[in-house]
Amino acid sequence: MNFQQAAILLALPLASIPLIIHLINQRRFQTVKWGAMMFLVAANRLSRGYARIRQWLIMACRILALLGLILAVARPLASGWLGWAAGTKADTTLVLLDRSPSMQQTSASGGLSKLETARAQLASTLATLGSNRWLLIDGLNPQPRELTGPKQLADAALAEPLSNPADLPTLLEQARGYIEANNTGRTEVWIASDLRANDWDAEGGRWDALRQSFSALGKRVRFHLLSYPETAPGNLAVRVTDVRRRAVGETAELLLSLRITREGEASQGTGPAGDRQVVPLQIELDGARSELTVELAGPTLDLKDHRVPLDKSQVRGWGRVLLPADANPGDNDAQFVYDQAPARRTVVVSENPSAVRPFELAATISPESLPAGQVESLGPDQAASLNLDGVALLVWQAPLPEGETATQIEQYVDRGGVVVCIAPNTPTDTRLFAAGWTTWSTEDQTWPLETWRADADLLANSLAGQSLPVGTLEVKRFCGVAGELIPLASLRGGGPLLARVATTRGGVYFLATTAAPQDSNLATNGVVLYVLVQRALGLGASTLGDTRLASSGDPALGDSTGWQRLAGGEDAIATPWAYHRGIYLDEQNQKLYALNRPVAEDQAAVLADNRVDSLFDGLEFRRVSETAGNRSGLVQEIWRLFLGAMLIALVGEAALCLPSAAKQATIELRGGTGTSAAKGAAA
Repeated sequence: MNFQQAAILLALPLASIPLIIHLINQRRFQTVKWGAMMFLVAANRLSRGYARIRQWLIMACRILALLGLILAVARPLASGWLGWAAGTKADTTLVLLDRSPSMQQTSASGGLSKLETARAQLASTLATLGSNRWLLIDGLNPQPRELTGPKQLADAALAEPLSNPADLPTLLEQARGYIEANNTGRTEVWIASDLRANDWDAEGGRWDALRQSFSALGKRVRFHLLSYPETAPGNLAVRVTDVRRRAVGETAELLLSLRITREGEASQGTGPAGDRQVVPLQIELDGARSELTVELAGPTLDLKDHRVPLDKSQVRGWGRVLLPADANPGDNDAQFVYDQAPARRTVVVSENPSAVRPFELAATISPESLPAGQVESLGPDQAASLNLDGVALLVWQAPLPEGETATQIEQYVDRGGVVVCIAPNTPTDTRLFAAGWTTWSTEDQTWPLETWRADADLLANSLAGQSLPVGTLEVKRFCGVAGELIPLASLRGGGPLLARVATTRGGVYFLATTAAPQDSNLATNGVVLYVLVQRALGLGASTLGDTRLASSGDPALGDSTGWQRLAGGEDAIATPWAYHRGIYLDEQNQKLYALNRPVAEDQAAVLADNRVDSLFDGLEFRRVSETAGNRSGLVQEIWRLFLGAMLIALVGEAALCLPSAAKQATIELRGGTGTSAAKGAAA
């Protein structure tokens, strides 16, 4: 338990006043032995024990009454785990709010979502606890937003739901930066989240640095986690996995592929994910809706190339797939756009044609219904005439460029282009995107792959969950890579085989070997090479043409203030369109955008309690688990309880001070005898 007016507790010694008065009164009288009184003392000896107990009880009631008064004035707080949360008033309170799509989940009976519940509980709790300053950190603004008061958190315009992940490590980095820059006093950091693994990135490399930096700030920083880990068994989510327009004679059609996932114990075949369910879908195409019914027999359903008729003149447009309402409205729709497929052009710059020939072949063979790939091959001496306009993929197998060529490539990536750098014959010290090559391996051995990223990027599993045969790759020679890169595949006992440079737009990859037989078996293991090239081509081609399918919150989207909403985005109040799923038209260049929640938001796992505790190991940290729709406050003032205890103590003291029934009867009897005697004397 703690108190909002803790200074009042200094008055607790005043509760001993009744005891002090009793001791003083004991010293005021001196005992004098008197023979006549000895008979009265002997007569009262039997009742003395009860009288002493009664006197002590009266004194205890008076002490308790004073204690109740002092504690009531100190305004005690209590609500289970949060008795420790108050104390002296905080100097600064930072609120880290998870506004990701999973936080839109409601309770089983409907009502408030997790996000709405968190905002309401935080507003009530922080108003009770008090602080000199309140700030909100939500990842949208580079600096925390100062609040006029905690009640502002209940304003939907300030913290509406978003369609992008929360990225808790980034939010904590912003909190640490603010604390250090402003040298705040006692700081309370409140985190409201549903503990989805993709939002917390618990396996990332930033948590160690965060713990160390917060530990250096000392005990003045305390963390409070308000978690909503409850899942929603049976909740459905839909995602469009592919959409292609193709001409069929005098007409056209749209080939639509989508995936429906259902939350539940799929692995055990029990619960909602193990039951058959008929799902009515609505397909909205340029504002017109049609219905489709599918049957879901497991945790997932993949619908491949569903044909939707189009007028041949209908070249470009947009659409949505809608699910019936369920526990989470944030994953009940999927947006898409379609257009004539842009040319899939690849430029290959190589000093060793045999090392990149398999890459050229893979680039020319496009998937079904896509135009054939176009490949242009150049030598390093022709790089000065490089033209990257309309190019989806640049493959560079030569010493890294410098000067104007390097600048041109950087501008190309900034426009959304993709570059795959392959180890050159003779590495140099030149750096491109702060990364470069070191030296070739000299050991005469074969290097198998040890780890690779199967959840995202170029080597990710297929949409059906099947993994690529990456483990069958064998590398005979590889070139070292230097710089800050994200490994996508690593060799056993060696360095990275495939790595990516962190960029805000486009993609830059470094492949540490070639497809030449003396370097690797990439050419003979054609599946991995083909998928790698086609995914890189698709990533680059997605930025070409007049349509764009992207994830909400993607930094590559840039400024969305000039966009016009065509569909979706109903939750957007004060946040830019780029953070909300929906269909948008850029009025400046007439480009259509379809924004959806990131793939990682679908059925993201919930972090275990012990894993969450380990992230804050060594820090002042407490947490509580709540459920969506719970309107009860986290902290309550209980001064009325102590005031009631004081009144009860006063009533008890008054009752104990009343004379006993036997004594009252004796007084009445003595009064009656005296009266009769007087009457007899008068007679």
